[in-house]
Amino acid sequence: MSKLDDLFAFLSIPSVSAVESHAADVDKCADFLVNKLTSIGFDAVKHKTDIHAIVVAHSPKVEGKPTVLIYGHYDVMPVDPLAEWESAPFTPTVRDGRIYARGASDDKGEIMAHILGVEEIIREQGSLPLNVIFLLEGEEERGSTSLYEFMRRPEAKQLLACDVIVVSDTGMAAPDIPSFSYGLKGLCCFELEVSGPAMDLHSGVFGGSVANPITTLCEMIATTHDANNHITVEGFYDGVSEIAEWERESWRRVPGMSDAELAQLTGVPELRTERGYTGAECVYARPTLELNGISGGYEGEGSKTVIPTHALAKMSCRLVPGQDPVAVMHKVKAHFEKVCPPSVRMKFTMQHSGEAYLCDPHSAYGKAAQQALEETFGNPPVLVREGGSIPIIAEISKVLGKDALLLGLDLPDARIHSPNENMRVEIFEKGIEMTSRLLRLMGQL
Repeated sequence: MSKLDDLFAFLSIPSVSAVESHAADVDKCADFLVNKLTSIGFDAVKHKTDIHAIVVAHSPKVEGKPTVLIYGHYDVMPVDPLAEWESAPFTPTVRDGRIYARGASDDKGEIMAHILGVEEIIREQGSLPLNVIFLLEGEEERGSTSLYEFMRRPEAKQLLACDVIVVSDTGMAAPDIPSFSYGLKGLCCFELEVSGPAMDLHSGVFGGSVANPITTLCEMIATTHDANNHITVEGFYDGVSEIAEWERESWRRVPGMSDAELAQLTGVPELRTERGYTGAECVYARPTLELNGISGGYEGEGSKTVIPTHALAKMSCRLVPGQDPVAVMHKVKAHFEKVCPPSVRMKFTMQHSGEAYLCDPHSAYGKAAQQALEETFGNPPVLVREGGSIPIIAEISKVLGKDALLLGLDLPDARIHSPNENMRVEIFEKGIEMTSRLLRLMGQL
């Protein structure tokens, strides 16, 4: 079986964790991983949970050597809109040097690259130069509920005891420029609902005398930022540290992250950053408060002249180290309570949250990871923080008391979470090589 055959078999399983009809497929995917890891000599166990299984696999014990925990998630996002896929999302297809399938870059391609990198060492040397644990979950795309519960079990700390954590669920700057991510943003999500009249009202009969919930909601949201795109919520920036000069210098060298390049990549006329910060600095190290969706009133064909009963906004914050997600939500709620006029009622609903994560990229394991990346891709990695969030990483790192090294293989055009998700064959193969180099280097520490 070729390397791509292993990956294609993995990608062919529609392990969509958020859709109940795919529950059996998610379970099948866990079984696939158990069988694959067992076949290369690991003691692999599928731990049942209330939702989707967690796979934990240990390599044969090597006394006196470090233990590396490799984390990944085998669940994938829904495929909608299906009509925009150029090939079936669960029929892996290679076109122009890219593997197209749901999960190709998020996160099945990376998981299989790690497994095959381990297998390569075993085939060449007969055994591993250190200890490896795989921790693979099936709920990352729906909040990692079961893994949070699993990490609270008394036996988790001993079962997963390690010296360092390796994760490849983040991005890389360019095909020949690897990225070492040493930070992730935290996250909190919430909804703000504004309600007014008891029923939809005729906008001519009652217009001008009754507050419009949609208008009021927009006015309230507009108060969260000033003209400098600075967040005006009282206490929002409590605990936020200034960006270090070495970080600013490092980020100026990241390909594709200049203000002009970011504008071109996103298709906007120009960036609108927080005043005093570049686009890269805002992405990597400044907290945000974003409106993700807004609804209310009539949205059908033609016109319907009403003052609606209510309006709803879905919002989220991306947070940096030093910010407490729950405390931030309370501060945002207090802000909206302060600016909400007496002509409407408001309802603030707190949703899921997760802490930011930050580690020292200059540790011994961090340096080994950077060496492995440079030897694999031919260029030294850029040191960055991620604008996105993987809340479970902070939890795993906190419970185990170890750093998580984020060695991304997702290119900016990988289309993760979108139709036509893909991974370049070259990147997949280099992921295997990088894993092999990394474990050999860490075995010497």
